[in-house]
Amino acid sequence: MALENLRIAFPEKSGSERLAICLAHWENLGRVIAETVQLDRLLADPSCIDIPDQHLLARYRDKLGPAIGVSLHMGNWELAIWPLVVAGANPAALYRAIDNPYVDEYLRTKRQALYPAGLIGRRKSDAGPLDDLRTAHRLMHHVRCGGRVGIICDQYYRRGVSVPFFGRTTLAQPIAAIMARRLGARVWMARCRRIGTDSRFRIEIKELRVPRTANQADDVRRILAEMHRQFEDWIREAPDQWIWGHRIWH
Repeated sequence: MALENLRIAFPEKSGSERLAICLAHWENLGRVIAETVQLDRLLADPSCIDIPDQHLLARYRDKLGPAIGVSLHMGNWELAIWPLVVAGANPAALYRAIDNPYVDEYLRTKRQALYPAGLIGRRKSDAGPLDDLRTAHRLMHHVRCGGRVGIICDQYYRRGVSVPFFGRTTLAQPIAAIMARRLGARVWMARCRRIGTDSRFRIEIKELRVPRTANQADDVRRILAEMHRQFEDWIREAPDQWIWGHRIWH
């Protein structure tokens, strides 16, 4: 699937170029798996993560208010929330729990330093609309009370909103856009990019403007379209660090 996705996204590249990207993609994924079980050790060394946008952190350190961090599966995406942690924002995160409760508890413990306010999600991978609604209510309550949350928003979501992505249409998970539009929350988009092969990373932040017109549905669609434009730009800069091996388009 990864090679087919690359063929669609980069028709101008040769087969050998796409194969090289695919192989590098799998290498990055292997590194992420190895780093996941050592997150506590990795975070104990602050020199591992570079955040160039220190002015943004300084500006909002004491007046951030409700905020949503949005990222994509790039580099080691678990670390994309780190700027909110450094800013003292005490973030939570939306996640899909592992079906094995022992493995899930182990990984939750490893991630604790990244999400000090906890992990919010559901266990069943085949959860339906009612489960989605309950999760959304928990997240909305957290943000409405001044909380901050991190959400990965680059995955195909079968009940999502249609937006353009690499010249085709994908179905985007709308929960971050809906919360930002409805609750007046600030949105920070973040990309975690791997630097070299020694578990070093650079996390870049961009603040996303949230439109608030009389048409809420149109505003949500515009937010999602802008998110995916930024995702596409970031992916084109480092296609080997994005996860290509999953469904993207419909």
